[in-house]
Amino acid sequence: MPADNQLFGYELPFPRQDLYVALIAVLAFIPAVVLLNALVNGVMNLFSTKKVNPRGDTIIFKDFRGNVPKTSTEVFFRKAKFWDGAGKDAPPAFHVDGVQYLHVKVGGLYWVAVTRDNVSLSLATELLMRLYWICRDYFGYVSEEVIRKNFLLVYELLDEVVDYGFPQNSSTERLKQFVLMEPLIVKPRIPGGGTMKLPGGATGPTEVIKSVLDTDRTGAKEEIFVDIVEKLTAIFDANGHQKSSSIVGAIQIKSYLSGSPPIRLGLSENLILGRRDQRMLSSYGSDADVVMLDTYSIHESVDAERFDQERVLELVPPDGHFALMNYRSSRSFRPPFRVYPLVEDDMYSADKLTLYLRLLAEYPATKTATGVEITVPLPRSVQRVHCETDAPNEAKLLALPGKGAFEQSAEWRERDRKLVWSLKNLKGGREHTLRCRLTVEPGTVESTKRDYGPIMAQFVLPGKPSASGLDVRYMKILKEEKNYAPSRWFRVVAMANSYQIRPH
Repeated sequence: MPADNQLFGYELPFPRQDLYVALIAVLAFIPAVVLLNALVNGVMNLFSTKKVNPRGDTIIFKDFRGNVPKTSTEVFFRKAKFWDGAGKDAPPAFHVDGVQYLHVKVGGLYWVAVTRDNVSLSLATELLMRLYWICRDYFGYVSEEVIRKNFLLVYELLDEVVDYGFPQNSSTERLKQFVLMEPLIVKPRIPGGGTMKLPGGATGPTEVIKSVLDTDRTGAKEEIFVDIVEKLTAIFDANGHQKSSSIVGAIQIKSYLSGSPPIRLGLSENLILGRRDQRMLSSYGSDADVVMLDTYSIHESVDAERFDQERVLELVPPDGHFALMNYRSSRSFRPPFRVYPLVEDDMYSADKLTLYLRLLAEYPATKTATGVEITVPLPRSVQRVHCETDAPNEAKLLALPGKGAFEQSAEWRERDRKLVWSLKNLKGGREHTLRCRLTVEPGTVESTKRDYGPIMAQFVLPGKPSASGLDVRYMKILKEEKNYAPSRWFRVVAMANSYQIRPH
């Protein structure tokens, strides 16, 4: 009988049972590692990335593995442009003949990943959006013209971000160490009115248009931009009563500080984070005096323990655009808009209806909303629509188009079966009414009353306070240098995420 510390006649420096346990652990671990690697490889395979402009021209094409059809660009654009032949937008992911097409549309361009594997949609979407933000960090903004004039730099960035189909580096700060090519800066064409007209017809708040390379390589002005961007979700009934609401927000930063000095931001002192801080409510006069966030996540460089105790975010900011904090709140908020729909029978015709839309801007008169759009889906029984707005456009009266004057228009998009009411530069405290005469098929008056809607509202509303009440009390740049005074810019923007009025 061999001793406990011997194996095949050899003396071991440890008990033989320990060796058996180690061998069993290794035999169990190797298959697990092989399986894990197989899963990761299957998820992260992204073979082709390309950007296609609205006309269908391929601007950038990068084939990493050569196993997707050469006609994939034409197949994607045909499917995306004519989805189901009904003029509807294609879903973010679809497959044709065993090939997966995953895409996002931003900056007036299609950003597409093509693969034969069953990859994660969220991973592909995040990678495509990171590519977009990397291009924005380098070029200041993204459009077809910018991409075309910097196509060599875009290809070099793609080579660093993705290697043989595997994402490896999506940090602008790290990419600056390897990609040394200078971007060709293209001045954007921005019409007047305080908003930037983005490619593809979208409108949004004015963005800073500046490359992250400007400060370090050209000695441009040092500055930092802090935005609180909140997307509002709300459901109202026909009487304007708010049935449900939620807010998804983010503190976004764009840093153009040389040397990347640390920054410190102090948030609202009455901030309550999650359910574990609910006990703090008793220390405030009422619920209205607090800012409550149900869930949140902060940048990996922030000291989470200090943030919990002092409501202070301190970190060394990376170059370019990044999200310092993401959060969600389910507390009710004061809605910036209310829409009251009303449908009446026409006294002169049995086959006509009159639809009234009354819009109230319930925010202070010091604020001005841009890109306000009210969309009303109408049933197929509606044959014709005639719209009348309640006031002429100030731009036409003052002969100053694009100078911040109020404008409104309404159109019936028969192909989409939607009535769209657009208002530009809408100041707070105002009320506007749209009157529409609907001609319907005989005998469908009552069904038309029941089947229209739900009404959707889109808007961009800059200005304090935020809908959640969250605010940045102060920001310090921790750089001990005499006469160092970079510019600090703060902004609060509320946008519609799903702002819905249900008339029935």
